[in-house]
Amino acid sequence: MYAANVSRYICQSCRRTTPLLARSHSTLVSPKSLAFSSFFFHNGHWNSPAKLPLPSRRRIAQALPNDDAVANYKPTETLTPRKLLKVYAQLSKSRLTTLVVLTAMAGVALSPLPTTLPVLLSTAFGTTLCSASANTLNQIQEVPFDAQMARTRNRPIVRRAISPIHATSFAVVTGIAGPALLWTMVNPLTAVLGAANIALYAGAYTYLKRTSIVNTWVGAVVGAIPPLMGWTACGGHLLPSSSYPIHTFLPSFLTNTPIDLAWIDNPLAPFALFMLLYSWQFPHFNALSHFIRASYAQAGYHMLSAIDPRKNALVALRHSVLLTGICSVLIPLSGLTTWAFALTSLVPNAICTHAAWKFWKSTGEREAKKLFYHCLWYLPVILGLMMFHKQGVDWASWVGWKSDGKEKEEEA
Repeated sequence: MYAANVSRYICQSCRRTTPLLARSHSTLVSPKSLAFSSFFFHNGHWNSPAKLPLPSRRRIAQALPNDDAVANYKPTETLTPRKLLKVYAQLSKSRLTTLVVLTAMAGVALSPLPTTLPVLLSTAFGTTLCSASANTLNQIQEVPFDAQMARTRNRPIVRRAISPIHATSFAVVTGIAGPALLWTMVNPLTAVLGAANIALYAGAYTYLKRTSIVNTWVGAVVGAIPPLMGWTACGGHLLPSSSYPIHTFLPSFLTNTPIDLAWIDNPLAPFALFMLLYSWQFPHFNALSHFIRASYAQAGYHMLSAIDPRKNALVALRHSVLLTGICSVLIPLSGLTTWAFALTSLVPNAICTHAAWKFWKSTGEREAKKLFYHCLWYLPVILGLMMFHKQGVDWASWVGWKSDGKEKEEEA
């Protein structure tokens, strides 16, 4: 009935003799049990075998005659200043931090209010420190989950390139230094926004990733705050008041009222910046999360791409369409740009919307990757067009192209 390698084992629970297939390890009692001490090795096992005494080397050779782990074992390298900076950059998620700082600088560049070089540098450095702290705190909390994902298993804390205590110290120092620098060198409102972003990302967003798909919407708020920090760094206002009411800038063919550049500092402008960055993150992140959804599911994250891929693609399409409306109506209406931006922005918006529609139609990984790559160039192109069409900027005068009539008027 059984093959030749069938042996008889005695079941501990019923004491019956039961034929089972022979195997090297079993929950049942084998005729010859291994010594308990055989599961452990002498501490010298982890040292270089050539430096051990002869008896120890013989014991290792007997226990593991073909052990490649001993031969390939390498001690953890000492963290030199250069390597430590590299680890800090990985803890800070340097690419993400760079994007955060660039969007904050876009808020400075699009502000109608003047600024100084110290304020500009302090805003950039303070935003960098806040982002570094938030990303490090996020990694500290997600070590057991990052270890289960191929995309994140090489992060510094997971691979033990840095201790959790060291990483926590780095997060605390940068989390205090960032808002403190913004408070003293820029203004308190910018510092509060920076601290709020740390709390939202390292607190609410990181927690919700394990509990609810709402985490994506909270994460979009986190990504939309940096341009507001750039706006407030120049002294801009976020909320309407009697001194700073909401103004709208209609196209010239719809109104005869001359444009007053003082109106540009109104709450509608930072709201337009916020909505641009908020909506952009959905086609960008939803496309990314789609082709790594298996890793998110394996690690136990509550992502819409893993729970409902079809709806995940639909949300990306909705916000791609919304981005077209934001660029064509809300941004020029707020006075951030002229109405020419509504026309020039149609091309990149049409490309991304078409990619999002194909992603929703097929819900395939190829279409998701295509949308993701489109979103990578979309944001810098749109921000560049906004700066080119910035309200009140005369590029002809910047490059020295002035009409003779204007020159005569200035001379008079």
